[in-house]
Amino acid sequence: MTQADVVIVGAGHGGAQCAIALRQNGFTGSIAMIGRESEPPYERPPLSKEYFAREKTFDRLYIRPPAFWAEKDIEMILGTEVTAIDPVAKLLTLSDGTSFGYGQLVWAAGGDPRKLPVPGGDLAGVHAVRTREDCDQMMGEIDGGVKNFVIIGGGYIGLEAAAVLTKLDCKVTLLEALPRILARVAGPELSAFYEKEHRDHGVDLRTDVVVDSFVGEGRVTGVKLGDGSIIPADAVIVGIGIVAAVAPLLGAGAEGGNGVMIDDHCRTSLPDIFAIGDCALFACDYAEGTVMRVESVQNANDQATCVAKAICGASQPYHAFPWFWSNQYDLRLQTAGLSVGYDQTIVRGKPADRSFSVVYLKAGRVIALDCVNMVKDYVAGRKLVEAGVSPDLARLADADVPLKELMPA
Repeated sequence: MTQADVVIVGAGHGGAQCAIALRQNGFTGSIAMIGRESEPPYERPPLSKEYFAREKTFDRLYIRPPAFWAEKDIEMILGTEVTAIDPVAKLLTLSDGTSFGYGQLVWAAGGDPRKLPVPGGDLAGVHAVRTREDCDQMMGEIDGGVKNFVIIGGGYIGLEAAAVLTKLDCKVTLLEALPRILARVAGPELSAFYEKEHRDHGVDLRTDVVVDSFVGEGRVTGVKLGDGSIIPADAVIVGIGIVAAVAPLLGAGAEGGNGVMIDDHCRTSLPDIFAIGDCALFACDYAEGTVMRVESVQNANDQATCVAKAICGASQPYHAFPWFWSNQYDLRLQTAGLSVGYDQTIVRGKPADRSFSVVYLKAGRVIALDCVNMVKDYVAGRKLVEAGVSPDLARLADADVPLKELMPA
């Protein structure tokens, strides 16, 4: 049986950053990283953006050059996954049947694409956008003549994929079950703006749509809707979120459900086991203590650094500012904070000018901003959220008033 002082499960952003931060903080013990894919750690966000659009080659996506991991004495165990955990013996069972021991365990396994529970989901041509393999398969199909795509889900993954596919001269139909896109993460002003943008770029965007099934024999040929109509499709992308990859942890007795619960130092309820990133449930300071998962590179990286410091004896509570971004067409969206529970929105600028911000308030206090091609608003808006500012609303709504002027003296 092999073992390491610290075993990191998951070779994504969080897992990679944890290994890097351990070495940066002086950890000299053995480190092993277990990853499901055969590739060393690489950036995920470009998969639905620059990589899919062929604006970046895959070698430019590596978080560190492949040789880096051996240079830092970090063992990479790729192409396998953990199927069971014995927290008493501190032993992992891998999918190839081997065992691996750990001193401390960092669970950074992320999540798996949520599948649409309808008939036909296993047909060829039904895709997710989560891994290099996912994108390579679709790129190969496009090269082979596939041009008619149906996208299920009006979140950021679906919208980013739609933007890229239109650039590649594909026909795109996007279906959203809710009355508007981005309904779970943004206000109606931002939803309306992006709906118009995608339609102006030729996307057949439909909301309030129920998908009944995927049709085809061996390969998908269409998407059947709840009203009985069928939308022809050469390929389908399902982008309806992820399911946290925590089954081995929960099976070992860890507290959780839709993710694994962690405390403010990223520790699970099991001894010597941490969890970080998309799979970790925690009470978020920037959402008034709401227990939630935050799916972002920022969260994964900052939690990874928090864990590395704890392992190295410099433990500090996790209190990192949440931020996000999305690139669609020539639009750069930057989000500061979390709009959970907002009761008022104010729009700065004009959406028609394709440069504006939506400010989210709760009880008069700024809690988040969505900034479209408004970098200055984003930079200053972060400070408003962090400071918990309750600004004069008339000045807040005036795009000619720099947000930095709303900070208290």
